[in-house]
Amino acid sequence: FTDAYMENRKSNVFPGILGRVCDRPCEPACRRGRVEEKPVAICRLKRVASDNRDEVTDRLPKAPEQKNGKRIALVGAGCASLAVCNDLMPLGYECTIFEALGIAGGLMRTNIPSFRLPAKVLDEEIGYIVDMGVDLRLNSPVKSMKALLDEGYDAVFIGSGAPKGKDLDIPGRWDSDRIHVGIQWLESVAFDHVESIGKQVLIIGVGNTAMDCCRTSMRLGGKDVRVVVRSPFEDMKASPWEKEDAMHEGIPFYNNHVPKEFVVEDGRLKGMHFEKVEAEYDAKGNRSLVPTGEDLVFMEADDVLMAIGQENS
Repeated sequence: FTDAYMENRKSNVFPGILGRVCDRPCEPACRRGRVEEKPVAICRLKRVASDNRDEVTDRLPKAPEQKNGKRIALVGAGCASLAVCNDLMPLGYECTIFEALGIAGGLMRTNIPSFRLPAKVLDEEIGYIVDMGVDLRLNSPVKSMKALLDEGYDAVFIGSGAPKGKDLDIPGRWDSDRIHVGIQWLESVAFDHVESIGKQVLIIGVGNTAMDCCRTSMRLGGKDVRVVVRSPFEDMKASPWEKEDAMHEGIPFYNNHVPKEFVVEDGRLKGMHFEKVEAEYDAKGNRSLVPTGEDLVFMEADDVLMAIGQENS
């Protein structure tokens, strides 16, 4: 297991992390699927090696005492910047990471619930890199690129990620404080700013972030938690195992429902109206959503979490 972990780490800096949260695009393409029903469990192999290995500290790359004289600034302490440090530190570069938050990890830390990715795993694999001597400056947002460039670094790496959740621009969006952007809400949960949620919760979205939102809502007190999606169930972007985990926890999916309006009365969120649609596909497989002509569907809600995608901030 230890040898397997180290072999994997040559091309994958975070085997224990990836082995838990990867979206597995390699598995549908795995050639093993031609002769057996399922591909090689590539993702799970990483986790098995990580969970069963021995101590690897003495086998990890080391930064040389004699540096090469080059200084690198990295913006953001997420997986991208950390991977760069992993490669550059053993070559003698001096790496300084500027991180706005008080802890390293980026969206690995703030966007993935601890029941999927325990902090212990994060801390350990991030520590393998930082402990080589990275100058990690937490609570240090970069507010001026000009000022950073003026500090004379030989190179600057921007690893700030895509930490801005997309919004729903429909009527009622700004009339209540109980309508949340999914990744921001998950971050608030991760930092203990949010410790509860209403009994009736609607999750709008089709991906793994939506699955994290609905399962986290259940753990924070949600009783009637629903996932509402525009597409058919089989077209959802969430990984099959993520959808299965949510369904095992009793969370229902409402497919082919397009959000049309937040219903807010006197500043209090009451729920949402949805338009029912049907999916139609052309000869090339392109999908269009066609309204069925039925009346709008109303669903009650104390809170709504929007998990409809992410973009650069």
